[in-house]
Amino acid sequence: MKAIFAAADGLEVVGEANNASTLLAELAVKPCDVLVTDFAMPEPGVDANDGLRLIRKVRQDFPDLCIVVLTSVSNVAILRSILNAGAMSLVNKAEPIELVVTAVRHASVGRRFVSASFVAALAEAGTETEFSPEEPRLSVREIEVVRLFAKGHSITEIAKELDRDVRTISRQKRDAMNKLGVRNDPGLFAFVRARGLG
Repeated sequence: MKAIFAAADGLEVVGEANNASTLLAELAVKPCDVLVTDFAMPEPGVDANDGLRLIRKVRQDFPDLCIVVLTSVSNVAILRSILNAGAMSLVNKAEPIELVVTAVRHASVGRRFVSASFVAALAEAGTETEFSPEEPRLSVREIEVVRLFAKGHSITEIAKELDRDVRTISRQKRDAMNKLGVRNDPGLFAFVRARGLG
């Protein structure tokens, strides 16, 4: 996780914790914009699954902090509870780990990000309007470019196929990446895979 953040432009890890108590102590002395936490933080003498208590405590003590939660839990009631407790973003550990960077970028500007599989589960349970992430709106042309790029086409090949200038295609790809909150090609591929756009 640390290596992924180190490779991401503009993101800096300012602290680490391996249990809930250490996390709260770290947050008190090392201010940060976004907290990335596992839903099941080990804590001596505390039920490992009681991540809700930790999220509520962080939300209460640090109301301006955006919380990104990683979990493999698939129970819709728990997912709903995590979001209700104050998590800004929810990432499924089974999906590409690069999505954590996307979730952090979204959270840092006050936008919700929820892994595609969780969005589907919540939608099936009838909570899609309440918990759907605020999807960035790509233009039809940006979607075309992103889809072709994700299929392995180069910018030059896309320009030829769509009969557009290479600079136009390059700009549309860059604009789409900015809207999606991704900073590099692997992040774009991960987003396309997770959202089923490819």
